[in-house]
Parts: sequence; structure tokens; C-alpha cells
Amino acid sequence: MTSTSILITGGTGFLGSALARRLLAKQYTVTVFGRDAAKIRQQFGSAVGAVTRFADLPDAGAFDAVVNLAGAGIFDRYWTAARKQILRDSRIELTRALVTWIAAGSKAPVLVNGSAIGIYGDQGDSVLSETSPAKTDFAQQLCADWEAAALAAADHGSRVCLIRTGLVLGRGGGLLQRMLPAFRLGLGGSMGNGRQWMSWIHLDDWLDIAEAMIADPTMSGAYNATAPEPVTNREFSLSLAEVLGRPMLLPLPAGLLKLLLGEMAALVLGSQRVKPERLLAQGFEFQYSRLRPALDAILHNS
Repeated sequence: MTSTSILITGGTGFLGSALARRLLAKQYTVTVFGRDAAKIRQQFGSAVGAVTRFADLPDAGAFDAVVNLAGAGIFDRYWTAARKQILRDSRIELTRALVTWIAAGSKAPVLVNGSAIGIYGDQGDSVLSETSPAKTDFAQQLCADWEAAALAAADHGSRVCLIRTGLVLGRGGGLLQRMLPAFRLGLGGSMGNGRQWMSWIHLDDWLDIAEAMIADPTMSGAYNATAPEPVTNREFSLSLAEVLGRPMLLPLPAGLLKLLLGEMAALVLGSQRVKPERLLAQGFEFQYSRLRPALDAILHNS
């Protein structure tokens, strides 16, 4: 029996590297496509194939699935006009190039394409499913255009799954890595009025979803990769402070966040109360449905 062969773009990032390690442990053959071959080798040694140019990729038929997670960090730099263009090009243009490569191949692999719950925009207390209408802002349009680029692969025979990722909680990266220093010092607090909804997911559940998308031929289209029980920002902040045994300070005023972050502030002040309706309908079982056990598992290795 031949090993299932997977190509991961963005494979040195928080999600991509975790997925690569999960698949390697399950005897998949993994190739990582990225800009920096040395970084790929530093993370994985010779365990994965390393490709840095489309010209060096083999025929698309060599892969059973492509997991496309590439994209410049959404929070890494202030959103100037130039930075916004980089955020778009690193996702949308790369995805279009992937689809062109798939179209030229002898066989179309499955495409699992990254996206985010930002696809819905700021929706307040509204409960959101995969079919909910969106409210347009920059992040929403970025996700919508990224998904549209990926869905073009279906015209060339690919089964396309769109993984609309929430706030991923895990060790060594993601949301917690940014929040923990302040909360460990007892300086953490909610953001703005704290009533905005945070739709989170434990990294292990995200990996299970991505792996299911690769393997399950009945899965296609958009799926919300979020835990079934979203929480408000205040509830999240209180839970994190309690798990760490630290106090929670007064909230950071919305005006200050807008001053410090500019348009990026919408990512922390906006509200998406997302439910994973399609996953639940298909019988997907979450390891972590509630926030407190998820935080305990991550922070106390329980």
C-alpha cells in the first residue's frame, strides 16, 4: 500500500507545522512548499520534501491532497495600503497559481484551503452558520476572495474544502502566545466592552478537522472550524486569568486599541458568534467543546 502524499503550503507556520507533524506521525508522505528551504529543513530535517518554487513542483497528480495555508501574518505588521496588498497577494495570488498548477496536472488532488471566520465580518450577537450572509470589511473581503480563488480548482476536478478557522488555541503559537505574557504578569484584561464573541478552537480539534477533510470523500465546501461553544471576550479573559491563577485588570478601552492598531483593531473588537453546524451535522466529535478544559489541557498538560 502506497503512502498518502500531501503538499502543504505555509507548512512552517503554527498550523502548517503542526499538521505536517501530525501527518508524518501517521506515515503520510509530506512535502512543504515555502519561501525558505533552510527554515523548512530546520523544522523538519529530512522528514519532508522541501520545495520553494512552482517550477520545482512535480506533476499535481503526484499528490493526493494539497493543504493551502500560505499567507503573510495578518497581525504581524500595521495595515498600510502596501501591507494589505501583501496580505492579499500572499493568499489569493498564490492560490490562483496553485489552481493553475492543478489544472495542468495529470490528476487533480483534493484541495483543503485555509480561510477564517473573518469571512462573516462583524456580526454582533448573531449566531453564524456556514450559510450566514456577510458584512463587508477588509478581512471579510480578503477571506471571500481567497475562497473564490480556491473554489476554481473544482472546475479542474478537485474536491475543495474550505476550512474557516476560528481563534486557534495551542502551545507555541496562535492567539495564546500573544496573550499569555500579559496575563501571566497579572496585566491581562478584556478588550473594549468585552461583549464581542470569540469563536475559538483547540489545535487538536483543528488538526482532526483538516485530516478528515483530506480523507473523507463526502466533505466539500465551507466548514466552520470552531468549537461548538463560543464565548465573549470577557468570558475568555476571565477563564484565562483563572486558569493561570492571576487577576484580571480593567479592560483595554476600544479607543486605545484603535489608536494602537488602526484598522487591525477590528480583528479584536469585532464579533463573530460562529457555530460549526456542518461538522456537527456530519457527526464530527470535538475533543474540546468547552473553553476551560481546553485551556487547562494546554496550560497544565492535563
